[in-house]
Parts: sequence; C-alpha cells; structure tokens
Amino acid sequence: MHSTHILLEEPIRMASILEPSKPSFFPAMTKIVGTLGPKSRSVEVISACLKAGMSVARFDFSWGDVDYHQQTLENLKAAIKSTKKLCAVMLDTVGPELQVVNKSEAAISLEADAYVVLTPDQEKEASSELLPISFSGLAKAVKPGDTIFMGQYLFTGSETTSVWLEVSELKGDDVVCIVKNTATLSGSLFTLHASQIHIDLPTLTEADKSVISTWGVRNKIDFLSLSYTRHAEDVREAREFLSKLGDLSQTQIFAKIESVEGLTHFDEILQEADGIILSRGNLGIDLPPEKVFLFQKAAVYKCNMAGKPAVITRVVDSMTDNLRPTRAEATDVANAILDGSDAILLGAETLRGLYPVETISTVGRICYESEKVFNQDLYFKKTVKYVGEPMTHLESIASSAVRAAIKVKASIIICFTSSGRAARLIAKYRPTMPVLSVVIPRLKTNQLRWSFTGAFEARQSLIVRGLFPMLADPRHPVSIFISYLDLFYLILPNMFTIDCHQML
Repeated sequence: MHSTHILLEEPIRMASILEPSKPSFFPAMTKIVGTLGPKSRSVEVISACLKAGMSVARFDFSWGDVDYHQQTLENLKAAIKSTKKLCAVMLDTVGPELQVVNKSEAAISLEADAYVVLTPDQEKEASSELLPISFSGLAKAVKPGDTIFMGQYLFTGSETTSVWLEVSELKGDDVVCIVKNTATLSGSLFTLHASQIHIDLPTLTEADKSVISTWGVRNKIDFLSLSYTRHAEDVREAREFLSKLGDLSQTQIFAKIESVEGLTHFDEILQEADGIILSRGNLGIDLPPEKVFLFQKAAVYKCNMAGKPAVITRVVDSMTDNLRPTRAEATDVANAILDGSDAILLGAETLRGLYPVETISTVGRICYESEKVFNQDLYFKKTVKYVGEPMTHLESIASSAVRAAIKVKASIIICFTSSGRAARLIAKYRPTMPVLSVVIPRLKTNQLRWSFTGAFEARQSLIVRGLFPMLADPRHPVSIFISYLDLFYLILPNMFTIDCHQML
C-alpha cells in the first residue's frame, strides 16, 4: 500500500514563520472555486473575487432558476472583461438530492425530543410538526432507527441552522422522526440527507438534463460537477449525454463524491471522471468523523497519481458569518494543500456569506504559505515510483522537465500545447514553479464552417494546481510566440522553457 503522507520540507526555521511574504508575480498555485449567489453576483463583487484569486465560478442549480443564474453569468463576463482575469464556469447539478419545500419561507423552529413528520405531499405547508419533501419513496428506503440530516448546508454538529432526525416509525408514505437537536430552519429549500441510505433516483435527472442542454449549451460550460456520483456508469452516462450537445463534448466531468456508495466505487469512478470533488459536507454525515480524514488523504493521493484534479470542499464554514477562519479551519486548508489538493471549493462562504472576497483572499494566502513548505522532493519520488518503469514517452518528458527545472532553479516552466494534456502531465509532478500553459488553437470544421478551438483547453487549466493558461493568437505561428516569451526573461530571469508540442 502506498503511503498517503507528504511531509513538510525540512528544515523549517521557526523565525522564518514571522517573516513577511515577498510579493509574487503569480498568485497561489492552488486554485479556488467560488460559488456565485446572492452575496456574490454583482459585477463589483465578482470583480473583487477574481482579483482575490477565484479562477473557477460555480453555479449551483439546486436553487435559483435559469434566468437568475444567467444574469449572474452575464455579470461574471463583465467582470472578466474589466479585470482581464480568466475564469472558468462550472455547472453543479442537483442530482438525486432530497429537498424540503418551505413555500412560505417562514423560519421553522424544531425542539429536541419533539416529533416531526416528513411527507411527500408538497401541497401542505411546512411547519414544526410537518415538513413536505421532494421524494415520494423515502418511507420505502428508510427504517426505524435510521438517521436523517436536514438544513440549508446540512448538519455540522456545531450550528443551530440544521437538524439531526432519527426515524421513529413509518405511516404509509410518511416518515415520523424524533428531533435530536434544537434548531431553526430558514429559507425556501432545505437539503435532506439520509445517512448511508440508497435513494432510488438517477444521478443525472431530467431536470439536470434540461438545464445542461439549455443553459449549459448556451454558455459552453467548462466543467460539469456531477452531484452524488455513485458509480462509474454515472460518469459514462453523463459523458454520453454531453457528447450529443455540440461544444459540450469538450466539457470536463468532475465526479462529486458525497456518499458511502460513491466512496465504495471510488477507483472505478476516478478512471472515468476528469476530476474529483470531495463533498465533505455529505461525506461527514455518511462517514464516522474519525474516518473522514483518512478518506480525504487516500482519495487525494489516488487523484494525484492519476494526474487528475482533486477538489476539496467545506474548509472555512465559519467565514460565512465571520471575517476570520478558526484556527482549526486554517490548519485544515493547509493540510489539504500538503496532501496534494489541486483546488479549494467555497460554497456557502461565497454564495451567501458576508465576506466572499475576504474568504477567497484568506484561503489564497493560506494556500500560498502551505505551498512554500510542500515537500516537492518526496512527492516527486513517490509519483515516479508509482508510475514505474518503463515510462511512456509522455510521462518521461513531463517528469524530466520538472526535474530539470528544479535543478536549474527555474522560475517558470513554459509549455506549448493544443489539448492541454502536456501541461497537465507536467503539473502532475507538482513543480515548485508555475507552469505557463500556452494553448495553440487548432483549426476544425463541421463541413459548414471553419473555427478555432483552444478556449476550452485554456479555461480548463484553471482548476489544475500550478497551471496558468494563455491562449495563443491563431494568426501567428508558434515561432513568433517563442520570441514573445523573451519578455518574461526580463521579469523572471531564471527561466526554463520546454516545447512539449510534440507530446500531443
């Protein structure tokens, strides 16, 4: 069994901890995915988020309609244009998520040891005694003694805005539960999660397909976050669906692992997906608390060795309402980076949080400091050992490029690519310096017209740790681009360049 532990660089001078960080030409190499919503949808706030370090904007369709998200996206485009900061778009599906419908949107108070009935009759009003849910088969899926969690962002154990229920008895299609903690639920929709219970609903629902084929196609989404991925077949079905939607055949699928069922089939899912999102909110419910860290480390390690991005969620929940994270949260972010995570995904913190810009900035600074003490030498040796010999030509060139760049203390690696594969392979070996991925557009035709590709590949680098994309001008040959790179010698004097165009 391969070790999942990556040690800090040694030695670390304790006095150096207090030294101020020197300004860098590049931001932190770890990427930040920000969820846009009520508190982060204006052009001004989105612009500030981009400047703070957000490189992927997530649109969560478990709430809000298509028009709402379209207006937010238009604001994102305006912010990108004004800040000149590239940003990718991620569509997060609803999937087989169970929801409580609260039409009146009035706050609902639940008292510990009281009883509440979950009913599939959505015509009824939500109250402290009765909660309408979006799934008619819950009574057939659960049994007395089972655990159900409910809230805007699910149960964390320390908040009073989500509730823990225990199934008491079943009455037809209704489920009678005992309330285990006092809580107040607010908003129009609450998420419901039955711990370690299989819900007989498709991973990609008809509602999801409708949103993807309309909003997704219109906006040429870069990433599809496939919620509640439980089997490799879920990813294959999603990819087959995307392949029929023109430009979305290039959209990358990130499998969102948030249940024991997805954890059980993790290896097969990883083979099929383009990347993995570890949804620790739901996983923290399905898994015992003492097991969550072990799964995180093992999953990130497997993603690293496969050269596929690993994204971690739920790291600074307290920043939803506070300007600073807790000590434990700051350490959690750092440990995620030291484990090898490619990106941090912020949900409630930027969606409805009071300090979306400050949250992105704070997480970025923690990532930057963590990267400075990441033990790249040990990571490199582990990765090379895992790949084994004989290496493929592609792996050999990528690993050699990183080794050479480190030996000559290069400031940056520049990689020419058209598919993005070469750049991702180099990033797989976690070089200590940024990788500038210069995407060379390719000419393609659909028999009716000619067009250039490359925008997808450039934006999809924005979720990979250490990759910074640049889309080349298709009107000029590669030789001219190389002459442009002389400009970087003036800014970054110890540069090491590699032409990986032959790798594609």
